[in-house]
Amino acid sequence: MAMMRYEPWSLLSQLNRELERLHPAGADAGESAATSDWAPAVDIREDKDAYVLHADIPGVDPKDIEVHMENGVLTIRGERKSETTEERENYKRVERVRGSFYRRFTLPDTADAEKISAKSMNGVLEVRIPKQETVQPRRISVEG
Repeated sequence: MAMMRYEPWSLLSQLNRELERLHPAGADAGESAATSDWAPAVDIREDKDAYVLHADIPGVDPKDIEVHMENGVLTIRGERKSETTEERENYKRVERVRGSFYRRFTLPDTADAEKISAKSMNGVLEVRIPKQETVQPRRISVEG
């Protein structure tokens, strides 16, 4: 049985690595920067039996969201579309971002990729990533 070290900041470290990958320094920004107009704010929580990701995506239709998992990387992409009847000249200030978004997260080895689920409600996307069922530790008696 393999022992795993508990690292309470591992999810934050993974998030930081993903952010660095999304916005690398230098000329080659990669696919994510080239295809993303904005990045939704994301909260990641670890429960006893799952990792839960919440992304703020107000104004995005659920059918315009794609959640994809491949090679241990969870990708969330979509698009916030603008209304075609807008008259730009009447706006004094525009702060709501339109266009495509793209976020990627490396999943831990304990994630069960086959059981990932996603739902969108009230402008928040929830992605639930269950943990794999693991063998419970047991005490082995030593005979003398």
